[in-house]
Amino acid sequence: MEVLGRLLGLLVLLFAGTGLRRVGILGPTRTRRLNDLAYYVALPALVFVSTYDRAIGDLLTPALVAGTLAVLFGTAGVAWLLHRNRVDRERRGVAIVQSYHSNLGYLGLPLIAATFSGDVTAVASVVLGVVSLTQVPLTIAVLTGINGAGASIGDELTELVRNPVLLTLVLGLTVGSIGVSVPGPLTVGLDALGSLALPLALLCVGASLQFELPDGDLGTSAAVVALKMAWMPALAWAVFSTLDVGAAAFTAAVVMLGMPTAVSTYVFANELGGDPEFASLNVFLTTLASVGTLFVLIQTVG
Repeated sequence: MEVLGRLLGLLVLLFAGTGLRRVGILGPTRTRRLNDLAYYVALPALVFVSTYDRAIGDLLTPALVAGTLAVLFGTAGVAWLLHRNRVDRERRGVAIVQSYHSNLGYLGLPLIAATFSGDVTAVASVVLGVVSLTQVPLTIAVLTGINGAGASIGDELTELVRNPVLLTLVLGLTVGSIGVSVPGPLTVGLDALGSLALPLALLCVGASLQFELPDGDLGTSAAVVALKMAWMPALAWAVFSTLDVGAAAFTAAVVMLGMPTAVSTYVFANELGGDPEFASLNVFLTTLASVGTLFVLIQTVG
């Protein structure tokens, strides 16, 4: 019941963000400031306190990387097979990328930190890094390849490696591997900031969700939801069950890869020739479905 209550609270915060946007309280400027607070302060603080006392070799293992990439590319491959014959290429590319592109930073890591132990959160931080460095260029390649839109993957990768969350992950793993002592008051303060990551991120995601239905194609949206919220975590479970990983790594990988579609896919679709209304609908549907699927997933791995 505790997990269900937490997930229902997640849903409340999401709709609160949407409601605050609709009544004008969370306008573009305030939403951007709230997003900056989560992106540049709360999430980096959460990543650092999760990793600063752990050696990189204990977290970043070949099995974890191989399993994560197998699930990511395996889901992308199934999505391509399922949607490759769509005549409407603007929705074809969106349907493919939204079947595998997960919301790890604004939902996955904060939710795991609020639900599981520090060991699981530390591994989840590494999963965030591995997947982010892979799914972003993959998504850009898929959308530009299908839509013929102009985009520099090199520029996007440069922006990605400047991501404050990923930079903090490298810093935390470096500090943990070297064995540098971090003052207690600093970690306490960072832990308090990190605890704000989930509510801030949920308000930002909620303020970004749109409910307008595009013309038809609910069948394609249903396929996206099924792949993202059922197939991908099931594949993760199957893959990591065969690998030599500990309980913390298994839990972190399966739950992180069971997260809904990232809001950033809407941005990519809007910039790279995709259908933004269709993308927005899928983000909303997968996020809504995640309350039920994550409850089952967390209860099962727990």
